[in-house]
Amino acid sequence: MGKATGFLEYMRKTGPCRPPKERIGDFKEFHELLPLGEQKLQGARCMECGIPFCQFGAILGGMASGCPLHNLVPEFNDLVYRENLEGAYQRLQQTNCFPEFTSRVCPALCEAACTCNVNTEPVSTKENERTIIEYAFAHDLVRVGPPKVRTGYRVAVVGSGPSGLAAALQLNRRGHEVTVFERKDRIGGLLMYGIPNMKLDKSVIERRRKLMEEEGITFVTGVDVGKDKKAAQILKEYDRVVLACGASQARDIKAPGREAKGIRFAVDFLSEVTKRLLDSDFKEIPYSLAKGKDVVVIGGGDTGNDCVGTVIRLGAKSVTQLEMMPKPAEERTASNPWPEWPRVLKTDYGQEESIEVFGKDPRIYQTTVEEFIPGSKGEICKIKTVGLEFQKNEETGRMDMSQVPGSEKIIPADLVLIAAGFTGAQDYVMDAFGVEKTPRGTVADKEYETSVQKVFTAGDMRRGQSLVVWAIHEGREAAKAVDESLMGYTNLS
Repeated sequence: MGKATGFLEYMRKTGPCRPPKERIGDFKEFHELLPLGEQKLQGARCMECGIPFCQFGAILGGMASGCPLHNLVPEFNDLVYRENLEGAYQRLQQTNCFPEFTSRVCPALCEAACTCNVNTEPVSTKENERTIIEYAFAHDLVRVGPPKVRTGYRVAVVGSGPSGLAAALQLNRRGHEVTVFERKDRIGGLLMYGIPNMKLDKSVIERRRKLMEEEGITFVTGVDVGKDKKAAQILKEYDRVVLACGASQARDIKAPGREAKGIRFAVDFLSEVTKRLLDSDFKEIPYSLAKGKDVVVIGGGDTGNDCVGTVIRLGAKSVTQLEMMPKPAEERTASNPWPEWPRVLKTDYGQEESIEVFGKDPRIYQTTVEEFIPGSKGEICKIKTVGLEFQKNEETGRMDMSQVPGSEKIIPADLVLIAAGFTGAQDYVMDAFGVEKTPRGTVADKEYETSVQKVFTAGDMRRGQSLVVWAIHEGREAAKAVDESLMGYTNLS
């Protein structure tokens, strides 16, 4: 540890964000990094704890705590303090295939589990990670070229989200010939089309794609395996297959009037916005999708927040965000001790922008839709909401939800975006390969291997809806399983 008293001498400091009033005028990334001289002091705050919960990646209290990738957090934090960013990158790339993604979109499970977070503020590990990877790209440390020896085995990866990309990268570096199939016109899965550009600039994904192609990985876009290309053909042409198609089956809201026009799934909406921006090289902003409209977002998670930020940029007249659950506490409660993930109130960038533009937080808690009300032309014009209350069931120990009589309200709505999560993977891919499914709608597996010989699975398609960092972990683990099945052993980490 380079600075034994760093956590006492330096307070947490994060890079600046462009003000909401400025950033809502474009779709550019708005979170900036500190100068290296200041960032190194944030590395000095890391105490290199005897038990570094930041990297243990476990499930506590039903939620993840610490980094699922087991990143060598204390080591690279210390190297940031010492300004040895090349050494820091060498540590980081041992466990994380894509730090440029996680350092932008990960909720920082490592920071929530940081020992400094018990009584003060955690080490800014997420920003340290981004500093490291951007330095590595700027100094040509990431380019490795194709493997020197090929094994002669061919692997198909179906899906180019974070799990598919991680599996492809690892298997290619092992020497297997890898082809990645993607049904959309660009690789990245939800990284490309499910996360807005202001949160993850798409040039970051394109930068990685070019490097992966230089390493020898082949990308085939615009091909929907199971429809455009038959599973039998894939199985014939490749020695192993990794299914990493995500869990893109959106959860619907079943209420009267659901068939009204103007009710969309959030990811479909976000995908259209991003595609139109990219296709026009950001010259044409699709204002017509939300300009002048009263927008209701159903769902309080990250995707719901992304919808709020997006429609504000598109000129929405108003934004309301409905959240079924009660408003979280301002601080940890006794039932949510460190190092569990803190179940506390978080105001994200979309809500901050709504407060700036409309003068209020868009969220309404403990509320759901009772009815969608269409106008004379069949287009949504209002929604009827109802309040919810929760009571603990003494028999099951769970919280039972019920509607509050007399709490109904009418909210204007020209556009409704459903961001209620996902129920599982697309059936047609699983059916095409004949793999067994779980009751949750995911692929059944044993150590990443499915019920069909030669076919493996990873990511949300196996795990269910989760985080990018978990998807990368899944892809790396699946790559080890595939490699061992081909070679009889694996030296992948």
